[in-house]
Amino acid sequence: MGMSVTISVATEQDAEQIFRLQYLCFQSEAALYGNYRIAPLVQSLDSVRQELAADCVFVARLGEEVVGSVRGTITEDGAAAIGKLCVHPRLQGHGIGARLLRAAEAALAEERGAKRFRLHTGHRSEGNLRLYRRVGYETVGTAEGADGVPMIVLEKAAGEYAATA
Repeated sequence: MGMSVTISVATEQDAEQIFRLQYLCFQSEAALYGNYRIAPLVQSLDSVRQELAADCVFVARLGEEVVGSVRGTITEDGAAAIGKLCVHPRLQGHGIGARLLRAAEAALAEERGAKRFRLHTGHRSEGNLRLYRRVGYETVGTAEGADGVPMIVLEKAAGEYAATA
């Protein structure tokens, strides 16, 4: 009998697995833009540890292995910024990303008072855009990442988190 993927709050002990998973998962994004200096690839392990301590971080586990993660924090305008969503390439397309998003949205709304959720993704990242739109996000603008990658900014109201699939 196979194991099922569980979603839980990340712990300090997950930092190295999240760090390695993030590096693996964002290789395809880097290749898409021809830019291997995107933020998730140059982030330090210490920085991941700091985010674990300060932010709302969830992981997807298959047994003891971290196979997905997402982070969120409340911004100055009261929105929840959600980022660095990643799922191990061998498990993509099975709803794990949507489950991670749903967990982060619920915690950010219920525990931290978020009224809306905001995320961004590269303008060529069609798979990401499909997922975000399927779970209720709408394009609200564009931005340029610190690494120069053109980004699409998406948002949705916090009350919509429970209805995401």
